Amino acid sequence: MKLHTVNDVKRDALEGMTIAVMGYGSQGRAHANNLRDSGYEVLIGARPDGPTAQKAAAAGFEVADFAEAAARAQVICMMVPDMAQPAVYEQIKGHLNAGDTLLFAHGFNIHYGAIEPATDIDVIMVAPKSPGDLVRRQFEEGRGVPCLRAVYQDASGEAAERALSYAHGLGGTHAGVLDTTFAEETETDLFGEQAVLCGGTAQLVIHGYETLVEAGYQPEAAYFECLHELKLIVDLLYEGGLDKMYEFISDTASYGDLVSGPRILDDSVKARMKDVLTDIQDGTFARQWMNEYAAGSGGYQAMLQARREHDIEKTGSKLRERMSWLAKKSKAQKAA
Repeated sequence: MKLHTVNDVKRDALEGMTIAVMGYGSQGRAHANNLRDSGYEVLIGARPDGPTAQKAAAAGFEVADFAEAAARAQVICMMVPDMAQPAVYEQIKGHLNAGDTLLFAHGFNIHYGAIEPATDIDVIMVAPKSPGDLVRRQFEEGRGVPCLRAVYQDASGEAAERALSYAHGLGGTHAGVLDTTFAEETETDLFGEQAVLCGGTAQLVIHGYETLVEAGYQPEAAYFECLHELKLIVDLLYEGGLDKMYEFISDTASYGDLVSGPRILDDSVKARMKDVLTDIQDGTFARQWMNEYAAGSGGYQAMLQARREHDIEKTGSKLRERMSWLAKKSKAQKAA
C-alpha cells in the first residue's frame, strides 16, 4: 500500500489552471473553499437562479451557468449529486477542450456508463473519505482528511499528477492519498453505505429500539441505549479500532459483545451482504436507483418519509431538545 503525502507532491500540476466546481453543496463548498485558500482560481458552476448559486456568491465566488463555467476552466469538477450529473454533463460536454480535466469525487456515473467522456480529456477522481463539512474544518485547522485517487483516462499524460495536486489543494496529502480505481471506489463506497455505515447501522438501531419498547421498556431508555450511545462507541472505533473500544468499555460489555454479537449478526447476515455486493457489482442497484430517479423518486420519498416518522425519531426529537450542546451545534451549522 502506498499512501501519498505532502512529500510526494513534487510540483503543482494544476499551476495556472482555472478550476470550475460544478455545484456548491456539501462537497462542492468544501472543495471550492479549500482550493481557493490554496491559491487556485476557482469559479462555481450552478443554475443562476438556484439557492446554491446565491450561497456561492455570498461566499465571494464568481458564479456562472454550467456551460460558461466549463468553457472558462481547464479543470471541471463534478460536485452536483450523482443523479444530476448526466444532465449537467450534457450541458458542458461541448465546452470541454482537448487536454482539459474532468474530475469526480465519486465514480458512480463513469463506472456505470451514465457519462461517457470524450477520449481527449483526462478523467480523474479525488474522493475525500468524509462529509464535506469535515473536509473544510480539517483544512481550516491545518490538517486534512484521507483521499482516494483514481485515473480513468489519461489523455494528457499528467492525469495522476493533476489528481495528486488537487488532493493536495484540498489538504488530503496531510492525511494520505490512496490509489484506487473508479470501479473499486464506487463498489466499496456503495457497499459500505448500504451494508454497514447507513443501511446496516440504521436498521440495527431501529430493531434494537423496537425490541426494547415492545418488551415494555421506556422509549427514552431504549433511545439512549440503542442510538444516543452509539456515538461513544463509534468515536472509540474511529480513534483506535476495535482494540481501543475493548480497552475503554467494561469487561461485561466486552464479554457481551463477543458472545452475543455473532448471535445477532451471524453468517446469514454475511451471505446477504454478499448479495448486496453482487447487486452493486453487476449494476442491479445502479439501474434500480436510476429508474427510480427517472420515475420521479416517489418510492424513495415514501420510504424516506416512513423512516422519518418512526417512533424512534419522535422520541429522539424530544430528548435532543434537552441536549443544549446539540442545539448550539445545530444553530452554528445553520448559520454557516
